[in-house]
Amino acid sequence: MEEKGKRAKILFVDDDKNIRLLYEKVFSEEGYEVLLAESGEKALEVLKENEDIDLVVLDIKMKGQSGLETLQHIVKEKRKLPVILCSAYSSFQDDFTSWLADAYVVKSPDLSELKFEIKKALEKRKSG
Repeated sequence: MEEKGKRAKILFVDDDKNIRLLYEKVFSEEGYEVLLAESGEKALEVLKENEDIDLVVLDIKMKGQSGLETLQHIVKEKRKLPVILCSAYSSFQDDFTSWLADAYVVKSPDLSELKFEIKKALEKRKSG
């Protein structure tokens, strides 16, 4: 749970360095504590090391383990942890595995939909 005055901690997982840097800049300015991972495997390591992560934003198409495989691991280990899939490909919305996520956002230069879904997922988690 997010305590009063504590910044929500979000893990962003994307194999594109520029996108990770963009997320870090934008969401740090939004007041979030930002963690980054460049692969699904690395994301699972970060989750093991940080029990207090409030949300994961996960790319789907990555080298090595895909975001959908990573999502399955997260759901198995930390069912209550909200996950937002953020992909350049809307076609993955038809994959049943993607339905395990709390939201699905198609990547865009306009981050307003992602910001909205993050706020919504964090509010839902806070209210229980």
